[in-house]
Amino acid sequence: MDAENIKARFALGGITEPMVALHEAGYIEHLFDVQCFDLVAAQSIGKNKNHHEISASQYANPHTKGSVTNKLDIVILSALEIDKDFNVNVMTASDGVLMGASGGHSDTAACAKMTVVVAPLLRGRIPTVVKQVQTVITPGSSVDVLVTDRGISVNPQRTDLIEAFAEKGIELVDINDLVQKAEDIVGQPAEIPYTDKIVGVVEYRDGTWMDVIYG
Repeated sequence: MDAENIKARFALGGITEPMVALHEAGYIEHLFDVQCFDLVAAQSIGKNKNHHEISASQYANPHTKGSVTNKLDIVILSALEIDKDFNVNVMTASDGVLMGASGGHSDTAACAKMTVVVAPLLRGRIPTVVKQVQTVITPGSSVDVLVTDRGISVNPQRTDLIEAFAEKGIELVDINDLVQKAEDIVGQPAEIPYTDKIVGVVEYRDGTWMDVIYG
């Protein structure tokens, strides 16, 4: 950011200490805060005039034109799993246990001009990049780039990004090769023995069902 004199107009989401530090150092002009994730963020919202508290509706309501997510250029997200079609799971762990809510993952991915998922190829013996995620939370159609410790993949739909990365000399890896690399290292995980009982439904931001979760 220093080298290119880049400044961010705003940052959005659950705000943390590093984001506050960037704001106070002049790298981020405004913080739009739907949830303070630590004490530093909570203190900042009381002392920094450009640290703004917003509602969940203003944050990501798909039925209003005032949603701040609609103004995002880039969003950087994580994943428990991402598959060869760039679908992302942030809800169920490798053992099938529910990990918690997905927050604004699918909202920000859908609205940002470029959605980047950052995740390791493996977590211990568990692959992150897989053939098919257990639970689709964020559809691959709204995920553009995957950055791992073993390579960077770009969604084939984003030919503009593939060309831009090539112009910058950034080497890309086919996501299928990352899937295979993970399997070569740790093998193919055994399937989880789910029952046929549905214990949860994944509702997308527009109200449609993305997936179901079995017990």
